[in-house]
Amino acid sequence: MASEDKKKKPAFDCEAASSTVKDLRATFATEKTRSYEWRASQLKSLLKLINDHESDIIDALRSDLSKPAHEAFVSEISMLRSSCEFILKGLKRWMMPEKVKTTITTFPSSAEIVPEPLGVVLVISAWNYPFYLSVDPVIGAIAAGNALVLKPSEIAPATSSLLVKLFGEYLDSSAIKVVEGAVPETSALLEQKWDKIFYTGNGKVGRIVAAAAAKHLTPVALELGGKCPVIVDSDINLTVTARRLIGGKWGLNNGQACVSADHIITTKDFAPKLIDALKLELEQFFGKDPLISEDLSRIVSSNHFAHLSKLLDEDKVSGKIVHGGGRNKDDLKIAPTILLDAPEDSLIMNEEIFGPLLPIVTVDNIEESFSIINSKEKPLAAYLFTNNKTLKGKFVKNVSAGGLLINDIALHLANPNLPFGGVGESGMDAYHGKFSFDTFTHKKAVLYRSFVGDAPARYPPYTPGKLRLLKALLGGDIIGVIRALVGW
Repeated sequence: MASEDKKKKPAFDCEAASSTVKDLRATFATEKTRSYEWRASQLKSLLKLINDHESDIIDALRSDLSKPAHEAFVSEISMLRSSCEFILKGLKRWMMPEKVKTTITTFPSSAEIVPEPLGVVLVISAWNYPFYLSVDPVIGAIAAGNALVLKPSEIAPATSSLLVKLFGEYLDSSAIKVVEGAVPETSALLEQKWDKIFYTGNGKVGRIVAAAAAKHLTPVALELGGKCPVIVDSDINLTVTARRLIGGKWGLNNGQACVSADHIITTKDFAPKLIDALKLELEQFFGKDPLISEDLSRIVSSNHFAHLSKLLDEDKVSGKIVHGGGRNKDDLKIAPTILLDAPEDSLIMNEEIFGPLLPIVTVDNIEESFSIINSKEKPLAAYLFTNNKTLKGKFVKNVSAGGLLINDIALHLANPNLPFGGVGESGMDAYHGKFSFDTFTHKKAVLYRSFVGDAPARYPPYTPGKLRLLKALLGGDIIGVIRALVGW
């Protein structure tokens, strides 16, 4: 009986999680992670890890997702190299205290904001970009001087296993640990008290993470998703637009990306031209039979394949397919599929698609798009294709999303000077570049005073004269200060 209980016991339970956190807190207490030297050395080791094992990373991504090597390099490996290099350039400067002004209220004094690491943090990553979405938040946590646990997704087992191996070889294992596993292991980790939890994934699990964090008043960064809309005006370069739409849908892990195009909104008159352009370019990119193309990622699992099939097979939707629709269940492949005017109450128009299905919604006037987008939850990203300057201005002013991009898709992620994160249902907090450093840093307020300049008016007994003086001081009334001091 005892042996059976032992077999049922998770490999990593609450006791193991508690021990891991205790060890990390002991390491953090030594203060070694606070030094610039430690942070820089770990970031350089990460850079070396990526450079030394580029082919291993590509192989793992191919195993987990059939991700093309080209896409793996551009969207995972290259992005991580750039992230490390950018942060290494700015890190020493970011770690310096920031001098700030003081006021008459605290005169004489000086003040500064001191950035300090939060402590011991937990990073829970996603399966769709399993290397990039695991390592990029870790880069920020290390840069900020924290000890950490990374929990990679079990749905991408080859990448998860590789992360365990490489982190153990290249990084300081006393401060940086990787825990593999599924729901039991994640639950054990969430039972612990952390100084911050960084989660990338869907809103359902995001709520579970937030609820667990609330028990300990732990701050969270939630990088979620949503139905990212794309408005396509008729005033465009049609060929370039079609190519960028394909790149921002099927070229992003076959639509399995939080910032990929979820649906298009365009006018009834322009929709046929756009569909024809998309069909033409799709055949150029993926051939007449995209199910055998080596340049399309597969669907991650049979469960997600079934979910996408359900969206496509709904009675009110199946007749709306204008291109594609082919599927291979054995290979977990779904061809690029375009639908026209799927009903507003259909599943595909109310759930984040996260796959190769692209509905096109038509309107009479392109500006109707804004009210359609704003009637739904705020997305992680929203896109507009146009040459119309006025329309661009209205889009930026009227559409609320985690990020906006005009005349391309997803490329805003590549700019480290822009924050990446959601708003409302699409998430909270942001990272990338210095924003990664900031999200894992506490900005500590420090005020310095000497023993001179002690004002008796602060202390009892309180008198009308003292009150007049304080009112004049706090109000910046110099004449009033003089009058109060001389007793007028």
